[in-house]
Amino acid sequence: MRLSARVDYAVRACVVLAGSEGWTKADEVAERQAIPAQFLDTILRDLRRGALVDSRRGQDGGHRLARPAAEISVAEVIRAIDGPLALVRGLRPENLTYPDSGAAVQQLWLRLRAAEREVLDGTSIADLAP
Repeated sequence: MRLSARVDYAVRACVVLAGSEGWTKADEVAERQAIPAQFLDTILRDLRRGALVDSRRGQDGGHRLARPAAEISVAEVIRAIDGPLALVRGLRPENLTYPDSGAAVQQLWLRLRAAEREVLDGTSIADLAP
């Protein structure tokens, strides 16, 4: 399994937001997690589109989690940033076509995705927050 820097930054940003009271400025999140600010802006936008983060403009604005941290799984964050879990050549494992001799390989990819889901869907942002 390969996770992108965007996913790493997104999970870390959500952890910061989980531990913050009220609205938190993107600059503060970037500073606390050593995330490039411009990069973080696009990540926060994707998290907003995924309905995981709310944002508000203005002096008292910033970002916050859209739901309680205990209700947001790490898998949801990954999907909001990079799309579905465990793609093989850009396809879901159940949509792969192999010759009969490759059927066991397809089953391996399906088991791998199930294991990823178990860990990532079973871990909430609250589990990672200090």
